[in-house]
Amino acid sequence: METIYDKKWSWSECRYTQMKAAVPPGLASAFKKTCAASDASMRFVLMEFMADYCKINIDKKKDADYSTRKLRRAAIEKITQQLCRIRDAEEEYRDRIPLNLQGSIMYDNADETVAFLDEAIESLLSAY
Repeated sequence: METIYDKKWSWSECRYTQMKAAVPPGLASAFKKTCAASDASMRFVLMEFMADYCKINIDKKKDADYSTRKLRRAAIEKITQQLCRIRDAEEEYRDRIPLNLQGSIMYDNADETVAFLDEAIESLLSAY
């Protein structure tokens, strides 16, 4: 499978940023030898490492900190706002159903969904 790094692109400022790293001589030579032995380019190995490192750190930042009551309340408020938007969209959908279909399963499902979301929102608001 060909990756984006395998393609040979011409130099362009929008695609590359130069980075220099200082490492102990023993580590640098070991890295060069390992890359040569495994038939991998040093550039490719470093780019893959940097991509993985950035992804891990981004994933870590996604994990929210709920250590204080204020942070937990803010998280609940954010969830409540999202649920309100979903409920409003479902209400709009239900209200656009023609009059001759208002007794249908489709209408009943939308109505039940709105009622369920209202209950969920009330429960979250009463938690704090």
